[in-house]
Amino acid sequence: MTTPAPANFTFTDRHIGPDDSHLATMLDSVGYASLDALTDAAVPKSIALTEPLGLPEPLSEPEVLADLRRIAGRNRVLTSMIGQGYYDTITPAVIRRGVLENPAWYTAYTPYQPEISQGRLEALLNFQTLVSDLTGLPVAGASLLDEATAVAEAVALMFRSRGRKLDLATDVVVIDADVLPTTIAVVTARAEAAGQRVIVADLHTGEATGWDAASLAAAGASIVGLVLAHPGASGAVRDLKGVIADAKAAGALVTFTTDLLALTLLVSPGELGADIAVGSSQRLGVPMFYGGPHAAFIATSHGLERQLPGRLVGVSVDADGAVAYRLALQTREQHIRRERATSNICTAQALLAITASMYAVYHGPQGLRSIAERVQALAGGLAAALRALELPGIAVADHALFDTVRISAPGLTERIRQGAAQRGINVYVADSDHVQIAFDEVSTAEHVATVLESVVAAVAERTLTWFACDVRGESLEFAVDGGETTRATWSASGASLPSWALRGTDYLTHPTFNSYRSETAMMRYLRRLADKDLALDRTMIPLGSCTMKLNAAVEMEAISWPEFAQIHPLAPADQTEGYAELIEKLTSWLSEITGYAGVSVQPNAGSQGEFAGLLAIRKYHEGRGEPGRSVCLIPASAHGTNAASAAMAGLSVVVIATAEDGSIDLADLRAKVAENADRLAAIMLTYPSTHGVYEEHVREVCDLVHEAGGQVYIDGANLNALVGLAKPGQFGGDVSHLNLHKTFAIPHGGGGPGVGPVAVAEHLLPYLPGDPSGARGGDATAAADVAASATAAAPDEAPSPISAQAPPVSAAQFGSAGVLPISYAYIALMGADLRRSSQVAVLSANYLARRLEQAFPVLYTGPNGLVAHECILDLRAITAATKITAEDVAKRLIDYGFHAPTLSFPVAGTLMVEPTESEDLAELDRFIDAMLAIRAEIAQVEAGEVTAEDSVLRAAPHTAESVTAEVWEHSYTRTEAAYPVPALRQAKYWPPVRRIDGAYGDRNLVCSCPPLSHYAADGDA
Repeated sequence: MTTPAPANFTFTDRHIGPDDSHLATMLDSVGYASLDALTDAAVPKSIALTEPLGLPEPLSEPEVLADLRRIAGRNRVLTSMIGQGYYDTITPAVIRRGVLENPAWYTAYTPYQPEISQGRLEALLNFQTLVSDLTGLPVAGASLLDEATAVAEAVALMFRSRGRKLDLATDVVVIDADVLPTTIAVVTARAEAAGQRVIVADLHTGEATGWDAASLAAAGASIVGLVLAHPGASGAVRDLKGVIADAKAAGALVTFTTDLLALTLLVSPGELGADIAVGSSQRLGVPMFYGGPHAAFIATSHGLERQLPGRLVGVSVDADGAVAYRLALQTREQHIRRERATSNICTAQALLAITASMYAVYHGPQGLRSIAERVQALAGGLAAALRALELPGIAVADHALFDTVRISAPGLTERIRQGAAQRGINVYVADSDHVQIAFDEVSTAEHVATVLESVVAAVAERTLTWFACDVRGESLEFAVDGGETTRATWSASGASLPSWALRGTDYLTHPTFNSYRSETAMMRYLRRLADKDLALDRTMIPLGSCTMKLNAAVEMEAISWPEFAQIHPLAPADQTEGYAELIEKLTSWLSEITGYAGVSVQPNAGSQGEFAGLLAIRKYHEGRGEPGRSVCLIPASAHGTNAASAAMAGLSVVVIATAEDGSIDLADLRAKVAENADRLAAIMLTYPSTHGVYEEHVREVCDLVHEAGGQVYIDGANLNALVGLAKPGQFGGDVSHLNLHKTFAIPHGGGGPGVGPVAVAEHLLPYLPGDPSGARGGDATAAADVAASATAAAPDEAPSPISAQAPPVSAAQFGSAGVLPISYAYIALMGADLRRSSQVAVLSANYLARRLEQAFPVLYTGPNGLVAHECILDLRAITAATKITAEDVAKRLIDYGFHAPTLSFPVAGTLMVEPTESEDLAELDRFIDAMLAIRAEIAQVEAGEVTAEDSVLRAAPHTAESVTAEVWEHSYTRTEAAYPVPALRQAKYWPPVRRIDGAYGDRNLVCSCPPLSHYAADGDA
């Protein structure tokens, strides 16, 4: 018998859900003979591409992995002792495989539907508890983007806290010069854009950049806030009580930048009187990833919670009174408050926050402290050895330290750096006189010996011939050139710290951080949490404007490889040639796809891409001598991030009305353009629009703005309907941000990571984000040279990409570089077939719209009655007639095993549905069947057979506990509640809680793990 040959499936066949026969069925349903015929009818001819994308031929899955192996091989992994906010760490395998590499966690969406998100909400609550305990502050957020932007958010919070008393002419925030240089670069750029005054001062010697703190009052300035480093970028642990007292006496808020691992030993910011604490959780089990993604954190004192940026998980109750988690105080956020939001953050770093939280859960307080003590012991050992050597020209900084040893070595820093690199270690050259060595979880006594050997060789060209180190005994012995043995001892394990620096409070006492020491227990805890949630591994997630497509396993595979994961963002260029190649190819492909001249991958979220693009527009106008162009036109239907980003960039928002057909009201646009002609900076468009249609007049809109001297920003949120069909850079766009976590297959991670590259036309290339370190490797001298050349440019001459240092928007030059291999693999695997992907996305949306339009009217359509890649189902008439709301339908879909579509955006009382190209016909039909069954349930209310209040929809979702309760008082049966369609008997998702009372959670705000009694009641103790 002959064995049949395996089917020759391409990756495109694997990525796109419907096969050819199913595509034919779907096309027949919408009345078109082919995908080309459909998109020719949907996409306006004025913008449609006539040529295929100029991308390489698609690779197979083995070929793309081989290509990535080759690229990874061009990176060289040395032991990193650079520090500066990035540290090597060990991700426990149970967490790496159970979270980072587990689609149950990485394919989930932001937990806006909390009933099907209880697992990751609990994990994020663990993160908040971890941060709150270690910082000594009662309220912590669910994650921010990176340390630099977290400090920028804290600075903005301190200004915002002044309320109506704020005076931008006199109010200032003072930043300690020992804050990380990359952080200072990002903060000052953010503050300048917002018109806020920030002073960088050496608070410990009195010398200052700009003003010193003591001169502020004499200069007529009022201090709003103070940012202190604990520990500092220099490694110093300082007594800050006096500085804090002075700030408090002046009525200022105090922010600490800090290190969570250090805080297991050091006095907490809360104990010292801080109001805010920020930093990065990277060293808690998250790889360096060449700069990101990593979860930053923020914690505050009581009274500032409503000013917090980003998301906040809170404890509430469900309809039966059971403890349940949800996102709290959402009225702070951009999707509601728009330009008045506390931040523009949408996607944050949930997956990385969860990873860090699980690292803390697994190690517990004793484990974390043990790691910290070992790190400090090694740092103390190096400092003691260097002091004992008494090398000429070498001095160790005389301050308390945690993990970083600062060495004064005038004229020798480069020799030390090179010598260490030759021996396999990267160290940090702070300036021409100082080198720093940072220890971390993976550091060993051998690293102490190697660094010592490098310093000895650089100073005296001598050799370390013998070395022995007893970290536990806090002593070491060594010999140079075979001479006499030198013995050095020191006191570590916290004892070497002055009493004022020692922590005096307990932390991580909650049972969650003390119950999962064995891998078996940890594995089951992770599984138990994952089972509470709905992610793409269980069901389609039809969220409009979110593009929850397949995140293929082959695309994900490379990010865990050491050659990508264990690279420091300040590693020398000759060690990162693989990343350079990958980024160059990826950005060139993105330029080809979008029609723009260049792309920066620095923005580490879509919101930051928006900010970077608007900042480029502002700088462009300023470079042309038109700084007064400060008005940004934004359609009423736009994402809330657009308005929030415009406000961050110092622009005034003017809203453009929506026409009856859902498009931009051209008459209102013309009037607003004319009214603001001399002040017009830009318009922010989303295309296709957030109403789910290809607007036919997009070129006319772009022309109107250009004629008035403005720039056109085209939001890339809906690029999944454009790739291969049209290029925003060719139909009028000057700048766009792209969402690699939507269109280009990076997973959403339950609320992050995201990557938001900014793409620009040629005239905006000089204004792409600059390197926050000033120069590769943190070379301060080179950074000064760049600044000097920029200053020397003629005032009427637009700066070039070489001579100008544009403002950075993220802590690392290439943002969240660690996940870029995912999008690289996706494009390499698809090639020009990306057009087919977009076409199927459009077909799937139109198929759903056509099948559901009789039950739920489609609110807006574009050319030929077609939608783009998503459609809005209008429930407002149903609600008026029956009191059944869009929220009721969203919650009832949970009983059918579905994540709800986007609720009440961009139009209240509607559901926006985006199926993506990855869902096959069976899954699309399953969703349609569920929606039609729900419509039949609504019909029972319409007919008066049941009231809305006692309907199966209003009581949804139903838990296993609720449908098995002894007492059943509903008008519908238990079967109707739990198994509304027969297929659910074979595969049923049970939500862990019933509908959650959001108002209760906001009135009774609790943002850390609830007490053990709640866990005991839940069976999870």
